[in-house]
Amino acid sequence: MGKAGRTMGAAVAIAASGLMMVGCGAQTGPPVPSGSIHDPADLPVGDEPVELVPGEFTTEIDNPYWPMKPGTRWTYREVEADGAELTVTVTVTSATREIANGITARVVRDTVLRGDEIVEDTFDWYAQDADGAIWYLGEDTAEFENGRITSREGSFEAGVDGALPGIAIPADPEPGMAYRQEYFEGEAEDNGAVLSIDAMADTPLGHYTDVLLTWDTITLEPDVAELKFYAPGLGPVLAIGVAGDPGSREELVAVDTVPSGTGTQPLGERD
Repeated sequence: MGKAGRTMGAAVAIAASGLMMVGCGAQTGPPVPSGSIHDPADLPVGDEPVELVPGEFTTEIDNPYWPMKPGTRWTYREVEADGAELTVTVTVTSATREIANGITARVVRDTVLRGDEIVEDTFDWYAQDADGAIWYLGEDTAEFENGRITSREGSFEAGVDGALPGIAIPADPEPGMAYRQEYFEGEAEDNGAVLSIDAMADTPLGHYTDVLLTWDTITLEPDVAELKFYAPGLGPVLAIGVAGDPGSREELVAVDTVPSGTGTQPLGERD
């Protein structure tokens, strides 16, 4: 995606800011001026290549919008548009992994449950650069039915078969920033744009202010869009489907600390 794509990202951000005032109980700042996108050399978009120096990355992730201290576990209740309920647990494990592009990443386990049954299980790989940006370096993911893997679609690793790393959280988010979150052609092409850094959000766990609000889209599914909220010092607290699955909601219900080694068992297995 070139310059035109970045300008479109800003326009989308403006439109979403107006939408937010209507639908989900959060407030955003003023509309983003056109052309305020961050330097693309810092925030890659589309299939733009990046040159990353492994020695400038760490697995000690302390970005204030998503601090990933090993042993932290977030639990979410996800309600789909049709009313179906899922439980999502996200665990920062004690494990690390060297990615094909040479960067060592923190392994984060993301497990989706329907009742007591695992329906999707993923190892996500993150690392933080010297400026404080969190990079997403790939995932090993599996979908399950009746305890058996039915799909590995979406798995990718930066540096393998043309897959590229993306930004999970910028170092210093500002409204108007647009960036790719991941890129593996035809498999994983997700994007983010910053709408606000002073939004508010409510979940069963509490009321949050000074929240980072992003507008997330999928190039491969252009009719899908989601709003995500990140509370300072805590991480993701809320996600709301705006298009594609409008009315879906994933909200934080618990945060706790788990023993070292939790979440490191093979995909599909419970602790």
